[in-house]
Amino acid sequence: MTKQQTEIIVNGGYQPATITLKQGIPAQLNFKRISDVGCLDQVQSQDFHFKANLPLNEVQSFAIDTSKPGTYRFSCGMNMVHGKVVIK
Repeated sequence: MTKQQTEIIVNGGYQPATITLKQGIPAQLNFKRISDVGCLDQVQSQDFHFKANLPLNEVQSFAIDTSKPGTYRFSCGMNMVHGKVVIK
C-alpha cells in the first residue's frame, strides 16, 4: 500500500494550510521550517497527538491515523497559526 506524503513549508504560516488525504491509506506529514520568524518553531496537534520543535531547514515528520474521516487541526506552539488535515 502506498503511503500518502505531504510536505508542509513553514514560512510565516503553513503552505499548504489545508491538506486533503484519503481515508484508510497511511499518511505522513513532513514539516519544513524555512523562516526563523515568530512562534512557528513548534508544531502541535491535539487531534493527532503530537507536539515537537521544528528545527530550521530540517524536515520533521509525523505519521498520522487516517482511519476516520473528518477535519483535524494542527497549530504553532502558541496556537496562533493554524492548519488542517481533511480526511475523506
